[in-house]
Amino acid sequence: MGHPETTTLPVIDFVAPMPGFPDDRRFVLVRLEDTGMLYALTSVDSAGLRFLVVPPAQFFPDYAPEIDDDALAALGAGDETDLLVLLVVTAGDGVEDATVNLMAPIVLDQRSRRAVQLVLTRSGLSVRQKLVVVA
Repeated sequence: MGHPETTTLPVIDFVAPMPGFPDDRRFVLVRLEDTGMLYALTSVDSAGLRFLVVPPAQFFPDYAPEIDDDALAALGAGDETDLLVLLVVTAGDGVEDATVNLMAPIVLDQRSRRAVQLVLTRSGLSVRQKLVVVA
């Protein structure tokens, strides 16, 4: 019947499935530690499917992906200040080996609870950027 944690949190609806996961559109965002630096985007429908995600500000203060009008319309976003950008983490053998995909951020409208994964193919951004906390 799913995880207990997925029943109490607000469900996030992806307006388009994430690449490679056509059947999963409903997720919850589970905070994994107290500082709010690491979250698990956990599928409501597929047990065991989750993505580690981080807000970029702590690691990449200058990161500001361009969100096009189509994406904003799909999210029902009235205001860009309601948008939360998350980066998908690929865990390595240890924390120091973790990378994030800067080319494909997840953008969540916190008001409509709709999300989309952008693919910024012409951005020149890395798909495997080392994760280093900026002091």
